[in-house]
Amino acid sequence: MEKIVYLEGIDPQTFYGSGNRNFEKIKSYFPKLKIIGRNDEIKIIGESSEIIRFGNLLERISAYMRVTQNLPVDEMDRLILDTDTGADFPDQNGSELIIYGNSGKAIKARSANQKKLVDEYTLNDLIFAIGPAGTGKTYTAIALAVRALRDKEVKRIILTRPAVEAGEKLGFLPGDMKQKLDPYLQPLYDALRDMIPHKKLEGYIEEGVIEIAPLAFMRGRTLGDAFVILDEGQNTTMKQLKMFLTRMGKNAKFIVTGDITQIDLPEHVQSGLIIALDFLKDIHGISIIEFDTGDIVRHRLVKHIVDAFQKTASAGKLIKK
Repeated sequence: MEKIVYLEGIDPQTFYGSGNRNFEKIKSYFPKLKIIGRNDEIKIIGESSEIIRFGNLLERISAYMRVTQNLPVDEMDRLILDTDTGADFPDQNGSELIIYGNSGKAIKARSANQKKLVDEYTLNDLIFAIGPAGTGKTYTAIALAVRALRDKEVKRIILTRPAVEAGEKLGFLPGDMKQKLDPYLQPLYDALRDMIPHKKLEGYIEEGVIEIAPLAFMRGRTLGDAFVILDEGQNTTMKQLKMFLTRMGKNAKFIVTGDITQIDLPEHVQSGLIIALDFLKDIHGISIIEFDTGDIVRHRLVKHIVDAFQKTASAGKLIKK
């Protein structure tokens, strides 16, 4: 039997240890297995029962490293003993932690409304996260989706955006369909690359476990057992938003993110998101979270830039072309 596993949420260099000392010690516990490690990918060849045992140890090591950010070689004996005996590992999850990303990066809810989004996710199947740029709406939603997939709460993740600038036809752009769409979907890929090892992410995309597609591709589908995120929801028409929301199938979680101050629709077209927020707000199972400049977690100047634009717009000083 052959299997490939990935080091998720931990630093590969720390895992392998100086001069591969940690890795060699781990291999010594599994003489019946051929174990080949390269960066965040480990190939295991041997008996299925031993591969399962190795997987259990890897989970134990990962949990330890996420707490300590370290892996002393002399801890290995205790870790494998605890794995084989089933000893409990101390709870590593703080209330703000969502998931550990690549290289052990702790992805947490970093503002009041990010924390609210995490809390509301457990109580509602449809969430609208509305607010200005830089507040982490989409990033937090994607972290929740990755966690749900990891914990087998859902079978797939679907991320979508309206490709407004190309009218969702995209025909005049050069290249194949993927090349036409990627510029509009790049922010979603960037977030996923923070959270899932590169080769594993590629595999998920190839297998359809993770799908990133423009909004037009959602038509006619039923999205069940899935975590679905509509990003840039302010750029949907009423018809498009209705189409998207009615795709919800059994055991589905939907999050719609948007910034109603940055609508790219033609001037004569009204944002469906603005209309929908008003008449959906009192439905049980739907939550609306309004982010503000206090939630901005990008460069410190972003908050001041957003504030300045909002004040200028309120004063009627913005000049349209």
